Amino acid sequence: MANWYNNKMRKYSSKLVDGRDRAPSRSMLRAVGFKDKDFQKPQIGIASTWSMVTPCNMHINDLAKVATKTVDSNGGKAVNFNTITISDGISMGSDGMRYSLVSREIIADSIEAVVAGEGLDGFISFGGCDKNMPACVMAMLRLNRPSVFVYGGTILPGSYKNKNIDIVSVFEAVGKNANGIIDDNELYNIEKKAIPGPGSCGGMYTANTMACAIEAMGLSLTNSSAQTAISKSKLDDTKEASKALMKCVKKDLKPRDIVTKKSLENAITVVMALGGSTNAVLHLLAIANEAKLKLSLKDFERIGKKTPVLADLKPSGKYSMAELVKIGGVAPLMKVLISKGLMHGDCLTVTGKTIKNNLNKIKPYPLNQKIIKPINDPIKKDGHLIVLRGNIAPDGAIAKISGKEGTHFKGKAKVFDSEEKCLKAILAGKITKGSVIVIKNEGPVGGPGMREMLSPTSAIMGQGLGNDVALITDGRFSGGSHGFVVGHISPEAAIGGPLQVVKNNDPIEICAKKREINILISKKEIEKRMREFHKPSSKTENGALTKYARLVSQADTGATTN
Repeated sequence: MANWYNNKMRKYSSKLVDGRDRAPSRSMLRAVGFKDKDFQKPQIGIASTWSMVTPCNMHINDLAKVATKTVDSNGGKAVNFNTITISDGISMGSDGMRYSLVSREIIADSIEAVVAGEGLDGFISFGGCDKNMPACVMAMLRLNRPSVFVYGGTILPGSYKNKNIDIVSVFEAVGKNANGIIDDNELYNIEKKAIPGPGSCGGMYTANTMACAIEAMGLSLTNSSAQTAISKSKLDDTKEASKALMKCVKKDLKPRDIVTKKSLENAITVVMALGGSTNAVLHLLAIANEAKLKLSLKDFERIGKKTPVLADLKPSGKYSMAELVKIGGVAPLMKVLISKGLMHGDCLTVTGKTIKNNLNKIKPYPLNQKIIKPINDPIKKDGHLIVLRGNIAPDGAIAKISGKEGTHFKGKAKVFDSEEKCLKAILAGKITKGSVIVIKNEGPVGGPGMREMLSPTSAIMGQGLGNDVALITDGRFSGGSHGFVVGHISPEAAIGGPLQVVKNNDPIEICAKKREINILISKKEIEKRMREFHKPSSKTENGALTKYARLVSQADTGATTN
């Protein structure tokens, strides 16, 4: 009979496999490859988000295999399991997109269920597409067991007519085609050449934004966020992350030891400096919730006021993430931000060292690079993610103002009850200059699921209206959206938020300088319309979306379900 024992590296697995009464558990595990010696090792989860649903995650199992081998050769016993992902790029503009943000909760729940249910002592999680990345981190913090995150890496850009293109190029080409700027054959060729292989969408869109934020939080290794998906550096990152995880298990270093209010502030700062996705606001609020830390829109306002936009990255800028990788990634930028007092260098990371120590040997960017601007010559002197409030959004809304759209817009409302109706009108040429497009009933409850509006925003850009119209919604935007756009309007229309009472031709004013968004009608008229509000009927009857709508919070608190 084996010599059963407990130790601090087997805090959870020992309860499932130690002792004579646990013989059935051991018997089951022997069938999946456990040997006698494995029962005395810490059991380490390899949480893979592999699937052939999307190029973002199609290569993840190759990384998971590297992690398995590394964990097994460093004193652990790897236990592989999988979870789901939803491809935003494929489901965008359809009913399927309602499941995107919902999948963040499903993924976090599924990782929690496996790790807790199977008594795993720690785990390494892999993310590639937008929602599985914050979901992995939410599970890490919820479980609070030693764990490390590995980003699957960015895609390489496609090429068409000697220009780099990506998935947003295809969305915008749809608008150009509808407007007669390009023909069907050119749309077809752009479609074929935009996505050359594995990896996450290639600008500073949501996946790359969250990868950088997670690194800034200290939950992944230095420059894990800035490597191409198919590269030796990404394989090396996986090996080193697996070794770091085993050290975390040995030291009992846990995510909530690492993620603090200061480390969340670091994440916000990096997102602002990179010109990152509006989705980062939702995800960081949700991550803070799992870490049992107080984070609010006021923190984004405070940090945004002092953080310049330094990165000339897509969608508003010129360059792709793969080009940033070539000049050194995000680490040199973080080193500069720490030196200027904009980031906290004393925050702990999964290496067991502070973020400042991790960056000690990082070299500065090459002198001739044009992607990251000097801090004394920024693209924008303050953050691009602006929190707006007003009689349309009393609890807040998020505008993405890169500096190229201007800071003020006033126009007449063009109101739609769904994304589909709006997109149809745009492609039919029914949107005129000076319009404020209003898409309501697309919030967390009303969607349900708070769809991204990349199809409408891309169609607007493709039709050449990017500087002439604004779009506001209680839904959200893809990291690939750009133009004068405002999302996350809270409270949302479906629960009686004032967005519900906006009518066609109502004057609307958006001012980024004053940080206000208002419908320019009398308070008395607003109150009258609010009294006439009737809650719209639910779009679903059962299933995940219905459960989500019943549980979800509003966007200003992260659209969480707990």
